[in-house]
Amino acid sequence: MNTEKIYEDYGKFIFRYLLTLTKNEQLSEELTQETFYQALKSIDHFDNNGQAKFSTWLCQIAKNLWLQELNHHQKRAQLNESLLADDPITNNLEETFFKNEAKIAFFKRAHHLSDKHREILYLRLLGNLSFREIGAVFGETENWARVTFYRVKQQLRKDETDNES
Repeated sequence: MNTEKIYEDYGKFIFRYLLTLTKNEQLSEELTQETFYQALKSIDHFDNNGQAKFSTWLCQIAKNLWLQELNHHQKRAQLNESLLADDPITNNLEETFFKNEAKIAFFKRAHHLSDKHREILYLRLLGNLSFREIGAVFGETENWARVTFYRVKQQLRKDETDNES
């Protein structure tokens, strides 16, 4: 098939088809050109035994290119959205660094606690156990667990201020 003849015969048809999909003249023009480029690259794969019309095959290529464009547009929009969002991971690496440093300092201070106090702290903060559950683990009351946890927090705060001075 002659490539100029193919474009003459089907160019306006494909452009109008894409214009109905995209509602954008410039994008339709770009996709029309890409459609014919892809069609010429894979013309050997066209089933020309009478089952499919050439125009239908071109429309399928055009539609697939449009869907790819939509997908790329959506991904670009998501990327822009995430870059503009107030996400400390993507926008504020310094804040993330200091949060991690604070976590490390916390665990260093917790490491100096007695085994029992460290376990109470971890059960409450990392295990999300209630004071009643913590008391049950140690065979004590809910009030004992609450008071002990409070004292552990006070000790950690004291250790923090001692290290800052």
